[in-house]
Amino acid sequence: MYTPTTLAYLAAAVLFILSLRGLSSQERARRGNLYGIIGMGIAVAVTLTSGGVSSYPLTIGAVVIATGIGALMAARVAMTAMPEMVALLHSFVGLSAVLVGFASYMGGHGGTEGLVLLVEI
Repeated sequence: MYTPTTLAYLAAAVLFILSLRGLSSQERARRGNLYGIIGMGIAVAVTLTSGGVSSYPLTIGAVVIATGIGALMAARVAMTAMPEMVALLHSFVGLSAVLVGFASYMGGHGGTEGLVLLVEI
């Protein structure tokens, strides 16, 4: 059937969708942010505990560096420049999706699972 890891990732995905829905209005923005935080917490915790991480020091280092950059950006960007910052961050999301797709493709693809991977990429 479904593994606890799969169910946890599914729950995180649902929370991300609810987060986006919540961010569509000012009245629900606080709740939308909370859903996103909980969903990301679940996704990160499951990833770190599922045995798929090959280097914890490297992973923790990357998280610390990214947190520092994000905190610096949040402190320095004025509210009037927020649309530009969101556009920049969306560009980083697109770049990370391309890099993940490239790494997945280079990791090999065979059988039915490989077909799904190629369609996803």
